[in-house]
Amino acid sequence: MGIYLNPGNRGFQTILNGTYVDKTGLIDFVNQTVNTPQKLTSFSRPRRFGKSFAAKMLCAYYDKSCDSRSLFEGLEISKKDSFDKYLNKFDVIYLDITWFITRSRNKGENVVLDIQTAVIDELRKSFLNCVDESETFLPDALLSISRKMGNQFIVIIDEWDALFREAISDDAIQ
Repeated sequence: MGIYLNPGNRGFQTILNGTYVDKTGLIDFVNQTVNTPQKLTSFSRPRRFGKSFAAKMLCAYYDKSCDSRSLFEGLEISKKDSFDKYLNKFDVIYLDITWFITRSRNKGENVVLDIQTAVIDELRKSFLNCVDESETFLPDALLSISRKMGNQFIVIIDEWDALFREAISDDAIQ
């Protein structure tokens, strides 16, 4: 388990330990888009409506670095035909944009560069000899790994709208 690559299922496990409203039907919807032209999916809801919980749920479901079957048994997704098809079958990259903004060196100006640098550094450590040292563009790094290793990635971006919310008047950041 890494910070960005394959975060595991601990976040979802913690959520299940509290009061949980089953939203795993969302997974079946996403499963229907995997490897299709509709594979880019955005879930937008007002603040405080469980988007981060959904992101952690998706990480737990897709992340191949863990076994999440027991977490989903008895939930809506476990009754769907697509349940076994993608359960823990992908490398997952999880990005929390708010976290990157708070860490950004120049009040968010370099946040996209910071994200790419941090994730590529982690990919280099996990996929030795797959990402060239000069690589700075995340999509190219993922493509290189996919070509050399055959790995498919699910990218989950939480708080994707934070750049717009936090830097509302900064066109350069947006």
